[in-house]
Amino acid sequence: MSKLTEEIVAYKTMQRELEIDYMGRWVVIHDKKLSGIYNSFEAAAEKAVEQFGSGPYLIKEVGVSPVTLPASVLYRPVLENAPGWLRVQ
Repeated sequence: MSKLTEEIVAYKTMQRELEIDYMGRWVVIHDKKLSGIYNSFEAAAEKAVEQFGSGPYLIKEVGVSPVTLPASVLYRPVLENAPGWLRVQ
């Protein structure tokens, strides 16, 4: 099992509790433990990178189903004013 898959499984085991207390907030899961709870993706990502570097870790919005895109869709964000760690090269 990959490290990221382990983080997803860990999230699923704590999902019900998180949905009761933190619906709509962002969580960081690292080493199969809840590492932090944040009000925005940006705050969660900034803290995760600060603490754990390039990962792997899971950043997930509590209570939101994952988005599934068809393989024909290519997503490449344009983040000209984003912090250096978030810019697409």
